Amino acid sequence: MRSGIFVRRSAYRRRWLLGVFLWCCPAEHPASADDLSGAMLQTVVKGQKLEGLPLAWSADRVHLVARDGRLWEFSPGEAQDYQQTSGYFRGYSAAEMRSALERELGDHLDVTGTSHYLVAHPRGQGGQWAERFENLYRSFVHYFAVRGFRTAEPPFPLVAIVWTREQDFFRFAAGDGNPVGPGVLGYYSPKTNRIALFDSSGGQKKGKEWEQDASTIIHEVTHQTAFNCSVHSRFILPPRWLAEGLGTLYEARGIYDSRTYQSQSDRVNRGRLKQFRQLVSSGRPACFFMELAGSDRIFSQSPGAAYAESWAFSFFLSETEPKKYCDYLALTMQGKPFDTPASAERVAQFVSVFGRDVQMLDAHFLRFMEGIQ
Repeated sequence: MRSGIFVRRSAYRRRWLLGVFLWCCPAEHPASADDLSGAMLQTVVKGQKLEGLPLAWSADRVHLVARDGRLWEFSPGEAQDYQQTSGYFRGYSAAEMRSALERELGDHLDVTGTSHYLVAHPRGQGGQWAERFENLYRSFVHYFAVRGFRTAEPPFPLVAIVWTREQDFFRFAAGDGNPVGPGVLGYYSPKTNRIALFDSSGGQKKGKEWEQDASTIIHEVTHQTAFNCSVHSRFILPPRWLAEGLGTLYEARGIYDSRTYQSQSDRVNRGRLKQFRQLVSSGRPACFFMELAGSDRIFSQSPGAAYAESWAFSFFLSETEPKKYCDYLALTMQGKPFDTPASAERVAQFVSVFGRDVQMLDAHFLRFMEGIQ
């Protein structure tokens, strides 16, 4: 009996808090995946003050993007003292973000800013890191601009954190909610909207270690830029093959430095091409890209095959069907924030752009890949 009373009182409190929340918030959900218009809310969740824009809500969950770009998820019952602080959302300025980053990191790293980036790095290495991130950002925007895809300015300063000691990187990643193990050199977190890297070269920008670092930087900056320039949405995650395909596509010098390297050969990711040809010779399933279109589970079951197919099919589309490729990117951003589309819905999106004759598409794809030198 007492348990039942507790349940009823808890349910009443959730409904009451949700009513207060809805009173503070706009009546409608955001019109599109990356729509950040709407009133800004402040609340306290488990003792932590949060200020930002509610993106989706129900009687059980609230999704909120904070002014620093971090995504928060909590139940109405966990929050206290809802209040509206502004009639519109405003992310932190670069100065505000820099101050917060310096408070977080203390004396461990210096912070250097560019037009779009704040990069925390070992002392004395600002010139080695900050402009590299900024140049990759500009290259990404240029790549899509020449293909007629309109990107957006990031709503927040982009943050990257570089560690030179592996144990510091592991410790930071765990505290950031992204625990990693040996062999991982970096990651981009859609939840925190930050890149974290381990500089395995020890500050020496040459040799095999630096080549590995450079590949990781390019891949993760591609993810971060895509999720902040309206190529992907953090609020409606794209099919994983699409995100990883773009990340691996961009590792080729003819993509990230297309002004210097302009031939198709320069746009080929040689390592991924080798993986794809091994996949084909070992018995690639027909229309394998359709399995990736419908589900992300293959990335946990057979990651090597999933990455190889993702790169190859993304390369094929970007070279032969750039408009459809961009149309599909835009389509995957549509829907309600934080809804997870069913497999059938994902497949329907795919065929609405690329057609139902997937056998013919597969034949064209394989013929194209056979001709790559």
